[in-house]
Amino acid sequence: MVARTASRTRATARTGARTDRGVSLADPKENDEYVVRLGISLEPALLAALDRWVRERNSPSRSDAIRFLVRKELAEIEQKDPDSDAVGMAMLLYRHTDRNVLRRLTAAQHRWGQHIQFSTHVHLSGDACVEVVVLAGKRGEVRAAAEDLRGVKGILQGDYLIGAPSTIGASTGHHHPHLPADGSPAKRWA
Repeated sequence: MVARTASRTRATARTGARTDRGVSLADPKENDEYVVRLGISLEPALLAALDRWVRERNSPSRSDAIRFLVRKELAEIEQKDPDSDAVGMAMLLYRHTDRNVLRRLTAAQHRWGQHIQFSTHVHLSGDACVEVVVLAGKRGEVRAAAEDLRGVKGILQGDYLIGAPSTIGASTGHHHPHLPADGSPAKRWA
């Protein structure tokens, strides 16, 4: 049985789940007066593992941790669609003394300029550097951009993370009036 409570909490505004009526619980304008309470049954070992995980991630409660897991699962489902709205972050490690790596990296960033929201360059010890690039667009495009960036010759280590803003009731606002006509990598994601 599901009970509605008229308490206003931060958790209501942050949840990314949808009700069976299609109302986003992430939109505080729609549901900021309700928290849906439900009961779940877990085996003792699974409950102990959940409690350990709650402590390790410094979560304020089991409910907060379970909301996190639900959002994560919903994001993974949505991210299977290459046309879904996405944000991403690419981390690239390289040595700035490697021949042409900066020129190649700049060229790759220009290929994906419409998707790059932010980038920063940090000097590490010696000649090592890390570049962090924040991307937005359709999931397929964000993934293709991140793959292209980390594939630049001279990048010694690179990885990326992609998220679905819709699971928290947000969007990137990113759209394309047209695709590039020059056959640039932005077309390859399709």
